[in-house]
Amino acid sequence: MRFTGAFALLAAILPVLALPVHDNSFPYIGVKVLRVPTGNTTAALDDLVSQFDLSSWTSVSRPNSHIDVEVPKTKLDAFTTAAQAILDQDGITNSIETMHEDLAASIRKESEGMIAAASKKVASDDAEALVGLANQAWFNAYHSYADHLTFLDDLVATFPNNAKIVSSGTSVGGRDIKGINIFGSSGSGTRPAIIWHGTVHAREWITTMTTEYLAYTLLNNYANSTEVKSYVDKYDFYIFPVVNPDGFVYTQTTTRLWRKNRQAPPSGSACYGRDINRNWNVAWSQTNGASTSPCSETFKGLAPLDARETQNLADFINAKANSAVGAKMFLDWHSYSQLFMYPYGYSCTKLSTDNTEFGQLASGFTTALRAVYGTRFTSGPICTTIYAATGSSVDYAYDVSRVKYSFTAELRDTGSNGFVLPANQIRPSGEEVWAGVKSLLANMR
Repeated sequence: MRFTGAFALLAAILPVLALPVHDNSFPYIGVKVLRVPTGNTTAALDDLVSQFDLSSWTSVSRPNSHIDVEVPKTKLDAFTTAAQAILDQDGITNSIETMHEDLAASIRKESEGMIAAASKKVASDDAEALVGLANQAWFNAYHSYADHLTFLDDLVATFPNNAKIVSSGTSVGGRDIKGINIFGSSGSGTRPAIIWHGTVHAREWITTMTTEYLAYTLLNNYANSTEVKSYVDKYDFYIFPVVNPDGFVYTQTTTRLWRKNRQAPPSGSACYGRDINRNWNVAWSQTNGASTSPCSETFKGLAPLDARETQNLADFINAKANSAVGAKMFLDWHSYSQLFMYPYGYSCTKLSTDNTEFGQLASGFTTALRAVYGTRFTSGPICTTIYAATGSSVDYAYDVSRVKYSFTAELRDTGSNGFVLPANQIRPSGEEVWAGVKSLLANMR
């Protein structure tokens, strides 16, 4: 059936009947998320969090900053009393803040707009096809993993002359690490590669949507923006919105705040998963910046690249970097904290050869981003800006693959919502990040 005029637009933007999704909020009933300030040392608070067996949203606690921690109702009074005693002893006057009064309720609210959408083609008056999910309405809500795969297919079907599906191999659970290649007038594989990874850590849903917003914007504006056309004609974009598909599915079906992949526990442990951003073969053997405990959120694995996802992603980057046209940029998208960073993560004293230029590009990114909605990002080398991180993708891309422009970003917000970012912030995040990305594309040498 063909639709024209207003009916075509209506059919394109209205979601189909919403279907129920798995209740991934169940483990968080009665849980609050608290922000506890830190002083010159975090040892006492770290011990307290460990003693109460609490889940922290702050992978590494930092002095003179804060920790964000989940506290069940049954432990709330005892924990806050003990934490306040530590703050008083350290002379810290900042108060303990509540980020989520009821984490389960916040998660249910986040998922309200999730739909299981059926793909269908709608022909417009000028006979150009708008396919399925490839429209602005996609960015009004979060979506199921299956629909993310359909969204990429629909983008390619809508813009077949400038896009095709690519793969970076499979996950440990056998799921495809599916991406989209966006290319210009000279065709795929003829220009230097730009590679972007989203959803490295499974709970960081805003990165999935933001990388898809960037892909949609590049394709949707290629024909009507000389600026966008110049970027797409100059570079080959390889965008992977979900590089940790097993973990991502687990956050949607079982435990919303899961971080790692779903690799089976090593011998002697019952804890699943590796942190696939601590598993790359660069500074992996250093004792700081990652954990050797399988139960840790930053477990680096038993050997570098022993996570299938990391090995396959490394192979893809190296293949592009070693091709005749090479690779120009690698960018690893994360949340939350509002940061834009560059090498190194494994050392707080070593500066990259390109540190000065990186600082200038990062400043341009944050300035352009802030001009959209006033959102403030901080920039700098990874280790001194956020914390030490060994075995990271950015350092690997820069040191091993020799991709000069290697960056990582921590998207919205700074802690009001953290990982459970409301859906009404998806589009603003995409818009402001697009402004920052344009600055990078315009100023890379």
